[in-house]
Amino acid sequence: MSDILGDSSTPNAFGASRLAPAAPRRALWGLLDRKERWSLSWRGRLVLASALLLVGALVLKGVYPFLAITHRVNANILVVEGWIHEYAIRAAVKEFQSNQYQRVSVGADLLKKWGLPDERLEMVPSRVMDRDRTYGSAVALRNWFLDHNMAVSGIDVVTEDVHARRTRLLFQKAFGKDVQVGIIGVANVDYPANRWWHYSQGLKNVVSEFAAYLYARLLFFPSEQAHPRKMARLSPVHD
Repeated sequence: MSDILGDSSTPNAFGASRLAPAAPRRALWGLLDRKERWSLSWRGRLVLASALLLVGALVLKGVYPFLAITHRVNANILVVEGWIHEYAIRAAVKEFQSNQYQRVSVGADLLKKWGLPDERLEMVPSRVMDRDRTYGSAVALRNWFLDHNMAVSGIDVVTEDVHARRTRLLFQKAFGKDVQVGIIGVANVDYPANRWWHYSQGLKNVVSEFAAYLYARLLFFPSEQAHPRKMARLSPVHD
């Protein structure tokens, strides 16, 4: 009888030993442990690769139109950023001539070359040459309006395409919520918008601008603010 009980208990003991967790193996004097882990199967790797390809395709298709926006507001002042290329200057001249703008505030002399009269131009220099150049230009323009007692309710800013969304954001930070900021993004002539990733310059421009926009949106908190009495002179009333 004892032999029978002993034989019948042997499989149970063997099964219990299989169910018991194995002690992890160690190496390097206990600095490394080898344990069981989960890993992706070939189906999992296929699903992950497909998801990454889909996200990549959406980014390639969506990031350019996200950055290169055009949205005009009810404004009679056209602002032209001084650093833009000549093709964008020509587009700014055409924009001014085809709309009801009364004057242009600029940092570039090329507008005179393309036929805009001096009496319609206001040259607004900015001392910022490198870091935070766009925001510095916006602050200089804002202060120029204040110094000349100009009541401003809205402006349209002309810039190059992928720079447009960040430009609008930084000008809005400088002028505050009482002044509407429109933006006009001029298409780059060096590469097509629907295949920008095929060109080294397009890839450089889009990637750097997207990173700069994220910085301006999430991490840029300008410290310079106008005096409340002065900011009140930037009237919210539209012409």
